[in-house]
Amino acid sequence: MTMPTTTLWILIVQVMASTAMATIAWFVERVHYPLFVHVQTDGTGPRREDFVSLARARAYHDENLRRTRPIVLVPMLVEAATAVWLVLFPPASIGRGAAIAGLALVAVVVLSTALVQVPLHEALRSGEAPPGTLDRLVRTTRLRTAAWTARAVLAAWMLHTSAIAG
Repeated sequence: MTMPTTTLWILIVQVMASTAMATIAWFVERVHYPLFVHVQTDGTGPRREDFVSLARARAYHDENLRRTRPIVLVPMLVEAATAVWLVLFPPASIGRGAAIAGLALVAVVVLSTALVQVPLHEALRSGEAPPGTLDRLVRTTRLRTAAWTARAVLAAWMLHTSAIAG
């Protein structure tokens, strides 16, 4: 039995979105967030606590969010939509359990973003962040990196398994 064309395209798009987000997550965790500490004007050297007190750093943060949002929102929305679609219409080759696991990973990312990263970004943006906020942002984004990486691997497995099954 051949796989419906729609299912194949959903699986391909899911792999693309999940892989894009996993790649972005690794970049953000290892490069982007840690470099925030270097946005300073006082010349005292990079200290994470200095980030919240500098107008230049807040302006950098605002511009960073403005530029980053459209890049991450599209693949995040595509990833969520494909995850829901696969739960509703799971290919027989992967079953509903794998589709639910994929949706659960999306939920982990969305909840972590909404409940942890967005408030930390808001604290940094407002200038009211206590010392250690930037460290916490870097540390807590590891959960999203792990979830997106697992999601990309699962999405690739789903596509591979469905393609082999026909």
